[in-house]
Amino acid sequence: MSNRDVLITGIGLVSCLGEGPDAHWRALNDETAPPRIDSERFAPYTIHPLPEIDWNLQIPKRGDQRQMETWQRLGTYVAGLALDDAGIKNDEALCASMDMVVAAGGGERDEAVDASILEASANRNDREVLLNEKLSTDLRPTLFLAQLSNLLAGNISIVHKVTGSSRTFMGEEGAGIAAIETAAARIRSGQSNHILVGGAFQSEHSDMLLGYELGGFLHRGEWKPVWQRQGSAGGGLVSGSGGAFLVLESRAHAESRGRKAYARIDSVLSNRIRRRDGAFEAELEQMAENIHRPAGETLVISGASGAHSATGAELDLYERARALAPRAFSSRTGHLKEAQFPFAVALAALALHNGAPYPPFDPETERPVADAPESVLATTLGYHVFEGMALLGKA
Repeated sequence: MSNRDVLITGIGLVSCLGEGPDAHWRALNDETAPPRIDSERFAPYTIHPLPEIDWNLQIPKRGDQRQMETWQRLGTYVAGLALDDAGIKNDEALCASMDMVVAAGGGERDEAVDASILEASANRNDREVLLNEKLSTDLRPTLFLAQLSNLLAGNISIVHKVTGSSRTFMGEEGAGIAAIETAAARIRSGQSNHILVGGAFQSEHSDMLLGYELGGFLHRGEWKPVWQRQGSAGGGLVSGSGGAFLVLESRAHAESRGRKAYARIDSVLSNRIRRRDGAFEAELEQMAENIHRPAGETLVISGASGAHSATGAELDLYERARALAPRAFSSRTGHLKEAQFPFAVALAALALHNGAPYPPFDPETERPVADAPESVLATTLGYHVFEGMALLGKA
């Protein structure tokens, strides 16, 4: 035990399962609940949609809400949940000195404007003149602001008064991995005492699904759990809308304000394994060894996306390393892109906090775990690139 231990003292979660850590713990332990999906709006693709959210609870000013796209509103809302959960939100001094690390995408496009430009360009050859016309008539300055990745952090600062240093990472799942890795390293090194870290993803937008489908990653047809999509039509990935933010503190900082923690982050590893040279499975197994997990059975909160190559390699790891007992939470929430790794870490912390493993999310593939976990491994393998693992222990 050290004063620089990295403790998780606040968790904010939103997904199709609801909002907050308690709602997610209950939902993920309900083995009879059907998947919460929408297979009609974006057919032939299935998504896991957002629940009903009262934005006013965390973003009280309507003006602030109006100038945000949904993904920014969602991220700002989830960040507020984490701050509330940690008992920091109403402490101006703590918020003012709090650092922030955010994983963010590129925002949502105005689909109507895109469609009008494409329609007009089919009948005109003066494309440069056309674009200048659209810039002056259809494209709003606020549209560009809504697409700036670092404005999620900016909105969190404005709404919640978190005004310490701020960093934003881009790069899909890799952004979430880098955010957690950086935040934990800053706490451990003494560069920060308390940090807000996480991300959000809004899937219910055609251009977000287009990004997946251009690479051939989206699952088609009837919904199946993550591990059962191998060989199905499409690429295997079912996306979801949601977000995860964590409050990380040094042990000394948390104890100085009498705050109990959910769990401790012992180590975080990241990698970018070459996936075309036949070494993916071997290097993945090496990562699992390098994280130095305790001997014996280990519960794994897996961020497996369903994408055929990456998910097949991960399942192969668990079939060889029988001490690892995975729970692929995307079967219940959908793939959350930038928020995937922070979500995995949050769910791992909840298992340790509640002193119980999750039941199998896919009983055909995942086996039960009998004992209360002493440590939990959180993983995320990018559907296209980037891998991350975090080992968590009891606080």
